[in-house]
Amino acid sequence: MKMYLISDNIDTYTGMRLAGVEGCVVHERQELKEALERAINDKNIGILLLTEKFGREFPDIVDDVKLNRKLPLIVEIPDRHGTGRKANFITSYVNEAIGIKLE
Repeated sequence: MKMYLISDNIDTYTGMRLAGVEGCVVHERQELKEALERAINDKNIGILLLTEKFGREFPDIVDDVKLNRKLPLIVEIPDRHGTGRKANFITSYVNEAIGIKLE
């Protein structure tokens, strides 16, 4: 299985292409729906990378795929502007998950 990127900007797309990940750049709601449909129907794609902007702007589309499909696994990644999450979100996530405070 392979990874595939759906990005909202060319810089993230270019960086992932340099790492060997194929993908596409979309900007509009309909373009995202069509790109997701193509990726879902490609049985070789096991991990679908989406820039975080899509999760913020079109949560209904992204959540529908996450909740109703086993594959591909959707992973939201930060784009060139960084993440929309708080600075220590990983530490907070681990603290919640295992119940041990990390510093």
